[in-house]
Amino acid sequence: MTKKADDTTKMSDTIRIASDKLEHEIIIFEPGFNAWMQGYARPRNYYSQNFLEARNRVYVTEWNQRVLQPSRYNSQWYEQEINYRPNVNYGYEVNYQLYYYFVFFQQKYKQQLAAFPVRI
Repeated sequence: MTKKADDTTKMSDTIRIASDKLEHEIIIFEPGFNAWMQGYARPRNYYSQNFLEARNRVYVTEWNQRVLQPSRYNSQWYEQEINYRPNVNYGYEVNYQLYYYFVFFQQKYKQQLAAFPVRI
């Protein structure tokens, strides 16, 4: 399949967001995420990119800590680290999808990845 810049492909519960120009990609394999996004996520641009980046930095840091502690946290939920560097501009769409994956994940699995409450 040929992809265009900032193209989004949705296949059942798999969402792929890619930007050929920036070379960043996020692929989410999670049953129910696509339907949840359609029903609960705020419209794009409801939150600023700065807000999404700030939340994602906190969530990714905690996520990666949990990946490194499989005896303490369910290793089926926290399978691999997320390579999210704070000094990289991933663009709005990648940050939007990642943020809402974290919101979905925390609600579905009753997890809390930050000291602040989850905001849909």
